[in-house]
Amino acid sequence: MELLILIFLPLIGAIVTAALAKKTAKQTALVFSILSLATTIGLLCKFTPDASTQFLVNCQWIAQFGINFHVGIDGISMITVLLTNILMPLIILASFKHDYKNSNAFYALVLFMQSGLLLVFTSLDAFLFYIGWEAALIPIYFICAMWGGKDRIKVNMKFFVYTIAGSLFMLLGMIYLYLQNPAHNFDINAFYALNLDSYQQGWVFWAFFIAFAIKMPIFPFHTWQPDTYTEAPAPGTMLLSGIMLKMGIYGVIRWLLPVVPQGVHDWTNVAMILSVIGIVYASLIAFTQKDAKRLVAYSSIGHVGLIAAGIFALNTQGLQGSMVQMLSHGINVVGLFFVLDIISSQLKTNKVDELGGLAKVAPKLAITFLIIVLGTVALPGTNGFVGEFLLLMSVYQYNVWMVAVAGLTIIFGAVYMLRMYQKVMLGETNSLTIGFTDIKGTEKLVLYIICALIIVMGVYPKPVLQLSEASVQHLLEQVNQKLTGLN
Repeated sequence: MELLILIFLPLIGAIVTAALAKKTAKQTALVFSILSLATTIGLLCKFTPDASTQFLVNCQWIAQFGINFHVGIDGISMITVLLTNILMPLIILASFKHDYKNSNAFYALVLFMQSGLLLVFTSLDAFLFYIGWEAALIPIYFICAMWGGKDRIKVNMKFFVYTIAGSLFMLLGMIYLYLQNPAHNFDINAFYALNLDSYQQGWVFWAFFIAFAIKMPIFPFHTWQPDTYTEAPAPGTMLLSGIMLKMGIYGVIRWLLPVVPQGVHDWTNVAMILSVIGIVYASLIAFTQKDAKRLVAYSSIGHVGLIAAGIFALNTQGLQGSMVQMLSHGINVVGLFFVLDIISSQLKTNKVDELGGLAKVAPKLAITFLIIVLGTVALPGTNGFVGEFLLLMSVYQYNVWMVAVAGLTIIFGAVYMLRMYQKVMLGETNSLTIGFTDIKGTEKLVLYIICALIIVMGVYPKPVLQLSEASVQHLLEQVNQKLTGLN
């Protein structure tokens, strides 16, 4: 029952928010997001960090096609549920300084997307997973199309075409698995039990991988991302970068590795090479960016490339590192985009060369921004260090030459992020920045919470690691047993 409340509470909030007056929309959305967080904390307190799937709900939905409303939470999905429901109140609170036209529709779409995301992260039925996948995509499309920048229509169409194409590939893969399943249902355990040959697993791998790679995104499926992040309204960018790209990472871990382990084994080198190319490519492009928002967008591609490389290394460190880094990256990237939104709201620009000296007029913003940047570049003692250390260790175990290249993400990232900080925050003020005012009210609250999470997770990551450890080990055992049986 608690899990059903968790999934449907944001949907109820979306309906209520859409029906209420526009002037109370943001407050209503915030209340429902906080209630969702409180429900998550309640589930977390009852959660046992072992390999079992808990809070199970399994009831018939479309019986003639073997489709059940089957949901549950294990250590892997608990991380993503936590990420979603921690970030959602912060994203809504961060939007308080904006007055969006048709604000009740805006915040209703945000809550509707939250419900879709939670369905993705808890589904144990492939068809239900697909419904959640699309339910999370539709709201963000309208958020970007209706409240985005001047090029939003062209950019959003590219984003939509990419993601719909990927979704169709995934749907084809799911239908094929359904037809191979003697029970003719979409249950995740039935998919895990299938004994497909190498050829079958190979093409199912690509059907799923393309969908997940577009969402993450991994090179060369990334070209929609920088433009979309730049043109989307600030809360839309935070939703895309902080939570939505984690759908792809989660999909690889939950649906790709255990369903087609031989396909993963056969194509791991290709996936690793694409991930590592993406790290270097995105980092080099980030160096050339004059717009701070586009710089952070390319930085995100580099970080996600390292997460993907760690996953496809197929070892404990890689999967544990990906769990920690999903949470860390979500927190850090939301913080980065919020700081840039604060700056652009006042100065109407994110051009790095037009800024400077903000630390003199906004010391509180400068300190919080520095903490977020240091977390992003994986300084020891911050949340970014724990995940990146585990990911690099996992890639090292896979191939020493690949880790030498993948490790460039930390070096390059430190250079371009600290250089951006220097140009934006340090130096002398100019005619544009002299009138900038420091953070206050909800801005301070959001940034202080983000900075606290960065430091607490960096200093004491044990609770996060313990949450997913048993489930990660169990998943790897499933993959290895299936590989041994096939070979």
